[in-house]
Amino acid sequence: MHIGDIAYYRKLNDQFKQYDALLYELVAPEGTVVKKGRGTSNAHPVGAMQNAIKSLLELDHQLEYVDYTRPNFVHADMSPDEFAQSMKDRNESFLQMYFRLMGQAMAQQSELAEKGGGTSDFELISALFAEDRPRRLKTVLAKQLSEMESLMVSFGGEQGSVIISERNKKALGVLKKELAEDKKRVGIFYGAGHLNDMNDRLLKDFNLEPVSITWLTAWDLAESP
Repeated sequence: MHIGDIAYYRKLNDQFKQYDALLYELVAPEGTVVKKGRGTSNAHPVGAMQNAIKSLLELDHQLEYVDYTRPNFVHADMSPDEFAQSMKDRNESFLQMYFRLMGQAMAQQSELAEKGGGTSDFELISALFAEDRPRRLKTVLAKQLSEMESLMVSFGGEQGSVIISERNKKALGVLKKELAEDKKRVGIFYGAGHLNDMNDRLLKDFNLEPVSITWLTAWDLAESP
């Protein structure tokens, strides 16, 4: 989760200390130093969207609380130039991806509505005007996120997409390099939308299989006493 409770990021910071190398995602030039508490800029459409959501839900952004200055952190993502060139090569754009994702989301919501599931307009409106609006909105959005995995799987189609599959290739290229340097405990810190494709690549290209799953609470949805 790119936005979450401060307690979530504190737990991540503690967990990240155990790795010989912690590979992280961030579209930035090589050598970029991520200063503590820097946040994300509204100049980029993704950053602006994340900032709007974190304010609405009273959450915090990972760039504000994850300590990227630790010596075991390794940048494992594209540079802005690589990202732009890859999008150009694939004839992709943010606007095109936005409308594709919106179309898939609307189709999914329609399918869920027919089955009696999903989030109703009444739930959303009620949450917007509730006294505990941030918690209620987080609850509504959490239902949407439960369907996000299948949405992201279909997002890029068979050919994948720059924002998911191409960046995953970059990250796993860095993983191969770190393993070649005899790093024994390596972590990959990437957003949830990347994980299905990344899992497939870890199985196919590295013969790695999951042996356990640990969940951390990113959003505390409990009512205030």
